[in-house]
Amino acid sequence: MNDSWATFGADLHLETKGSTGLRAGLMDALREAVRTGRLTPGTRLPSSRILAADLGIARNTVADAYAELVAEGWLTARQGSGTRVARRAEPRRTATRAVPPRPVGSRPARNLMPGSPDVSSFPRAEWLKASRRALTAAPNEAFGYGDPRGRVELRTALAGYLARARGVYADPERIVICAGFVHALKLMGTVLRRRRVREVAVESYGLDVHWRLLADAGLRLPSLSVDGSGARTGDLAGMRGVGAVLLTPAHQFPTGAPLHPDRRAAAVDWARRTGGLILEDDYDGEFRYDRQPVGALQGLDPEHVVYLGTTSKSLAPGLRLGWMVLPERLMGEVVEAKGNSDWSSSALEQLTLAEFIESGAYDRHVRAMRLHYRHRRDQLVAVLAERAPDVRVSGIAAGLHAVLELPEGGEASALRAAAWQGLALEAFSRFRHPEAAPGRDALVIGYGTPTESAWAGALDALVRVLA
Repeated sequence: MNDSWATFGADLHLETKGSTGLRAGLMDALREAVRTGRLTPGTRLPSSRILAADLGIARNTVADAYAELVAEGWLTARQGSGTRVARRAEPRRTATRAVPPRPVGSRPARNLMPGSPDVSSFPRAEWLKASRRALTAAPNEAFGYGDPRGRVELRTALAGYLARARGVYADPERIVICAGFVHALKLMGTVLRRRRVREVAVESYGLDVHWRLLADAGLRLPSLSVDGSGARTGDLAGMRGVGAVLLTPAHQFPTGAPLHPDRRAAAVDWARRTGGLILEDDYDGEFRYDRQPVGALQGLDPEHVVYLGTTSKSLAPGLRLGWMVLPERLMGEVVEAKGNSDWSSSALEQLTLAEFIESGAYDRHVRAMRLHYRHRRDQLVAVLAERAPDVRVSGIAAGLHAVLELPEGGEASALRAAAWQGLALEAFSRFRHPEAAPGRDALVIGYGTPTESAWAGALDALVRVLA
C-alpha cells in the first residue's frame, strides 16, 4: 500500500525556489521553516519516501537534503525516531512576530468588579459526573446539527426547574437555548427590528453592552428612570413609540432594588394595553438573602414577557449557556433568527446541564452558593460598619454586588485610591444612561467576584480605599 501524506498524520507546507536545484531548494525551504519558527525544535519530519511522494521528486533528493542538514546541525536523525528539527536550532524572531509584553500593573492585584460569581467555586466534580452520565446516555443524533431551539432534554429540565424555583410558566416547546444572555438579547434585537419596533425603553442605570447590542439592531433606547422601588414603569404610558422594555425586576442592576409589586403590575398593564413586550433579565434571581427569591415577572403574563436566564451567575460565565422563555407568537421568528446566525449551542454542555438539574445537583449548588455569598455580604457590611462607618451600603438584599454610597465628590477620589491599592472596582456613574440625570456618588462592589483565597485581601484593600 502506498504511503500518503494523510497516513503520516502531519502536514508540512514547503515552498521551494525554482531558480535553484531541487536539493538546494528543498534545503533552503527547510532552513527557512526552522528559522521562522514554523518548524520548532523537536518537530518530526516526514520520511524521505513520503516527502518525496508529496513533492513529486526523487526519494534520494530528499534523503540527501536531510543528510546535509543533519551535518549542518539543523536536523537530527536516529534509528526508530525519524528525522527531527535539532533542539539547538533557534527560530529567528522578527519584529512582526514579536508579541509585546503585558505592561506591568495592567491587571489589578485584587478584583471587586461586579458581574461575576466566584468561579473557583464551580462544582467541578459534580459537573464531571453529570457530563459522564450525559455522554453515556446521549443518543447518536445528539452529535448532529440538532434543533436550533436546543436539546429537548435541557428544555424539559429547565421548564420544570424554572416553574418550581422562579415561578415561570415554561413549556419546553417555548424555550430556546442560547449562548448566554448577550446572545439572547442580540437575537431579540433582531426580531424586534423585524417586527418594526423602533424604540426599546431601558432602565436609566444598567449595562452599556446591552444597550449597544440593541442599538446595533437599529433600535432607539429611551431611558426609564430608576429609584428605590426599581424602574418607574408607570412612565411607560407616556413614552409613545416604545414597543418593548428591558427590565431587571428581581434585582435591578446596579441599584439592587427589586421592582415594587405596583410597578410590576404597571409594566404588565402597559404591555397588554399596547401589545408591547417586556424583556425580563433574571440574571441572579436565585440569590436572595432576606426571604424567598422574588418570582419572575413572566409568571404574571407569559404572552407579553420574554424571560431571559443564564448560568453565568449561578455556575460560571464560561459555560456560555442561557435560555429564553418566549410568548408563543415569537417562537417561529426567534428560532429562525437563531438558525440563521448560530444553528445550535454545544450539545454536550446542554446535556450535561440537563443531567445536572435533573439529578438535583443544580439545586444543591445554588443553595450552597447562596450561603456562601450571604456570608461574604455579611462580612462586607460588618467590616464597613466598623472601619468605614460613613459609608452607607445598599442593594444587599440579593445578588452578588452591593452599592457603597459615598459623600459628594467621593467617587473620583475612591477610584484613584483603588488604583493605588491595585483594586479593581466600578463607579456607580459608569452605569448611567446618557439621557439620565447625574446621580449620587457611589461604588458598585462585586463581593461575589473574588476567589475564596483572594476575598480577605480584596476586602482589606477596599477598607483602605474608603478609610
